[in-house]
Amino acid sequence: MDRTTWERGESPLNLLVLGVVLHGYTVPLVWTALDHDGNSGTVRRIQLISRLLKALPVARWKGLVADREFIGGEWFRFLRRKGIKRAIRIRKNAVVDELRVDTWFGDLKVGEVRCLAEKAYVYGEVMQVVATRSPAGDLVAIATDFSVWDTCVLYRARWTVECTFASLKVRGFDLERTGITQATRLERLFGLVILAWVSCLRVGVWLHAQVPVKVKAHGRSAMSLVRYGAERLCNALRWMLPESACLIKLLRTPFPMPDRV
Repeated sequence: MDRTTWERGESPLNLLVLGVVLHGYTVPLVWTALDHDGNSGTVRRIQLISRLLKALPVARWKGLVADREFIGGEWFRFLRRKGIKRAIRIRKNAVVDELRVDTWFGDLKVGEVRCLAEKAYVYGEVMQVVATRSPAGDLVAIATDFSVWDTCVLYRARWTVECTFASLKVRGFDLERTGITQATRLERLFGLVILAWVSCLRVGVWLHAQVPVKVKAHGRSAMSLVRYGAERLCNALRWMLPESACLIKLLRTPFPMPDRV
């Protein structure tokens, strides 16, 4: 779960998004446009989770990963009652068993990982707290229901939502240029853009399995899977290449999903 925001004139555009991590991206599944700037409220988060639970039962959830904006006692209790495991970053001034997080973990070195010896009360919920120091020197503390190793792996996956937002907003789809500011219309537009974006990702994943994207000398891919698929899909449809029918058939097949997400 994360939020993306930008401005159109004096109008703040603010989307709360919940998705699943696939192929290095977070694929949005449900979203809502907030009618204000700044953080989302607990009620809106609960509503978004409840919408997804109707289509994706909790038995298929591995857990919820979120940044330090998504904290609070009522919110944490709701997730526990629904049976959703949590891996949520908390602020360094959060109080854990009567001491601040930066008091518990203030001496951590970059790359070092440490957890409390026992579970502790975090916003009224009994959870494990895992902490590390990022390469930039920031203290990253995560309240979690997972093991230390699983927490580290899962929280790294949170960065995939930033890749998704960058791809949607500025790298090709240019969502930020929209003049739409009315909340319900923005939600519909976001849905249409997601359909196009997922189509490109679907084709990119298929192509990568046949002809992998080249890796440059610095170790990064020459292009993203979304760009890879977009270029092939655009060329096939524009010039009516023989593979057009094959790609259309591919897009009609369901995107493979893991058993637990």
